[in-house]
Amino acid sequence: MDEGEGGPARYRAFISYSHQDAAEGRRLHRRLERYVLPKRLVGRITPRGPAPRRLGPIFRDREDLPAADSLSAEVRAALAGSASLIVVCSPAARQSSWVAREVELFRALHPDRPVLAALIAGTPAEAFPDTLVDAAREPLAADLQPAGDGPRLGFLKLVAGVVGVGLDELVQRDAQRRLRAVTAVTAAALAGMLVMTLLTATAIGARREAERQRAEAEGMVEFMLTDLRDKLEGVGRLDALDAVNARALKYYEGQDIDRLPPDSLERRARVLLAIGTDLQTRGEADAAMRQFEQARRTTAALLAADPDNPDRMWAHAQSEQAIGVIAFARQRQDEARTAFEAYRDLADRLVARDPDNAVYLREAGFARGNLCSVALAEPPKPKEALTDCRVALSRMQAAVAATADPDAYAIDLANRHAWLADAWRANDDNGNAREHRLSEEAIVRRLTTKDPANMEVRLRWVAVQRALAALDLADGRPDLARQRLETSRNAADAMVAHEPANERWAALRRKITDNLDLLDQMQRETPQ
Repeated sequence: MDEGEGGPARYRAFISYSHQDAAEGRRLHRRLERYVLPKRLVGRITPRGPAPRRLGPIFRDREDLPAADSLSAEVRAALAGSASLIVVCSPAARQSSWVAREVELFRALHPDRPVLAALIAGTPAEAFPDTLVDAAREPLAADLQPAGDGPRLGFLKLVAGVVGVGLDELVQRDAQRRLRAVTAVTAAALAGMLVMTLLTATAIGARREAERQRAEAEGMVEFMLTDLRDKLEGVGRLDALDAVNARALKYYEGQDIDRLPPDSLERRARVLLAIGTDLQTRGEADAAMRQFEQARRTTAALLAADPDNPDRMWAHAQSEQAIGVIAFARQRQDEARTAFEAYRDLADRLVARDPDNAVYLREAGFARGNLCSVALAEPPKPKEALTDCRVALSRMQAAVAATADPDAYAIDLANRHAWLADAWRANDDNGNAREHRLSEEAIVRRLTTKDPANMEVRLRWVAVQRALAALDLADGRPDLARQRLETSRNAADAMVAHEPANERWAALRRKITDNLDLLDQMQRETPQ
């Protein structure tokens, strides 16, 4: 790779993209690093230096950065050490000040090195950052959209620009490669058909193959219900969660439910709970309850058939908890208490089986916390609430102590401090209430610093500011209360703008606005 004005090139390319285009940035990064140049081109002298066998290393902004005190210094170093710049262009990228600064800095460091535009959405006018559009140095543009160059040809344009070879040579080589791949796949398919024919000769072979296929499919469903779902919830993407839920449920719709094994039925119930949770987030309580009740019927039957199985206890506990949350939101306190008590009993049975299991301890903390919530509702039972909330916090602290990652349950621990603060307030003890709210705030502040893009953490920060404002007002500090409320409302406005369909965020914003209106009214009525 060439050296240029910015010094020697450590990276073949630097990929710059908006946070909203992170998935496309990752996908492009993987394709570039895996691409293998045709053998006859390797070693050829080009304007970028000798053509390599592979394009790596490619620097992908943000996630390739090691821990460092100065992020800007790391980005500048990476830009200085890159032989080319690839800008993932979209309307979001055009609005990103981060992308604009990276383009500007790269051109300042390397006026002689190529800048490549990978258009993934919109037209150039809608998607190119202003710093990218320079009449004197027009970027090489590859339109990856189906209506443009398309994903394949657009990608090859980028490769040609990075390496400095002709596009025609890569296209020809790619066509030959695809032909060989089709031939290989066809041969493999024919061989597979022969194998399948032999397997289907016996019933046991067919059954094993069906079980293998189910295991692979349900492994993908498990990933969608765990890791993928956690990531999507963290960034507040309800639309993407809908797609995940629909894909998982579609798999089960194609199965004969009466013949599914218990583990598959349990996983299907979890899909229903996930769908119900997302409907509930949108404020569609009736639709959510239908999903939850269907899941509870399944998990209850599985538990009845295998009452000592901890997996069955766990699954049914989740169904009872979901039913209780909807009943509580509808102010059906007796129904909520019944469901939450069943949830508590199952969680306590799990802890009794394995007292050092952090996951079980956490669930027991949730269960007692739910009963605390019911005790604080109308008609309130303050002393009962205080008892349940104290036990809930103790369980969650034990869960934190039992896990290797101190932040794994940090947001849950913050939530337990929040409810215990409310219980103390219900018992007319604002001093202890403030102590637990400040403990909650400290946890949330640490998590916000660690992951500022996590929307669940931001939601918790808004909520704790509103709660502290209530304590400030009760302690005769209306100016401080107003400051907290206005700050939290600004944060809530930004969250709702990010995901307007999220009813939880919208409801919290409305509550903060109501609090500010009430504070205005109180101050108008107070004699000066």
